[in-house]
Amino acid sequence: MKRRDFMVAGGALATSLAFPARAAFPEKPVRYIIPFAPGGESDVAARFQQAPFRKLFGQELVVESKPGAGGALAWSQLNTFPGDGYVVMGTNLPHIVLQPLEGNVQYKTEDITNIHFFQYTPDAIIVRNESPFKTYADLVAAAKAAPGKLNFAGSGTNSANHAAHERLNHAAGIKTTYVPFKGTGDLVASLLGGHVDGAMSYSTLALLQKGKCRVLAVATEKRLALFPDTPTFKELGMTDWVDGAFRGIGVPKSTPEDLRKRLSDMFAAVNADPEFRKNMLDGGFELADITYDKMPAFVAERTKKYLEVAKLMGLAK
Repeated sequence: MKRRDFMVAGGALATSLAFPARAAFPEKPVRYIIPFAPGGESDVAARFQQAPFRKLFGQELVVESKPGAGGALAWSQLNTFPGDGYVVMGTNLPHIVLQPLEGNVQYKTEDITNIHFFQYTPDAIIVRNESPFKTYADLVAAAKAAPGKLNFAGSGTNSANHAAHERLNHAAGIKTTYVPFKGTGDLVASLLGGHVDGAMSYSTLALLQKGKCRVLAVATEKRLALFPDTPTFKELGMTDWVDGAFRGIGVPKSTPEDLRKRLSDMFAAVNADPEFRKNMLDGGFELADITYDKMPAFVAERTKKYLEVAKLMGLAK
């Protein structure tokens, strides 16, 4: 499996896909609600999708941010929208599996109808250049010397960053504190200002802040070409740690099956657009193409993994 084609199933779809049903769709702009603040990975990826969507389907994909409760505010409202295909929403794994386990959100995992997952952003430990931690080993040694003292910023509670933080504590045998922010964009100032000791974030943030930060470890199969000197968690002894956040598209449950499939094919066509792929890869994103027909098996497999992490987080027994 090549890097950047994580679980690709149809990533080579031609952009000339035929859509015989609902031939006139879309006849107006499509609202694309992102459950996080502007500036984070979900927002950036959505904006990369706008140009190919316009080119392929002749309508605007209007990105609208609706942050709150680590994405839970928007997801709790997804099924209040009409299922006519003109409102879609960004969805994230493991967020939509872990958040309902806590019991403080107004939606359940099964309330979210996912139609496509198009990218994956690897977990990464990031520190600012002025940090005393030059390597992963430095960080672990400091954390063991002062349990509970070090703190790490992350995007959201019961999110991919939160899960990765708990996984780090368990795997390294350390105790550090997680500091949740509304989104990745919101934590940058605290990271660069030294208000936190580091961030449990993604390779995409490391790329955006390249020159100001360094990456101590990344959760990919092989080292990233963008950060050739950064070891993977696998190299550091955590052989099963190839993970991060998957981002996709969800629709209201009232959306008819044929329209779910059509929208999934449309976003798969966007994902196959050469310019889009280049923008994503240059931005540090890893591509995926999990279409609607493969969704049940994919979500089931990911859920099984997330429930294992949930035990470390105190969300499951």
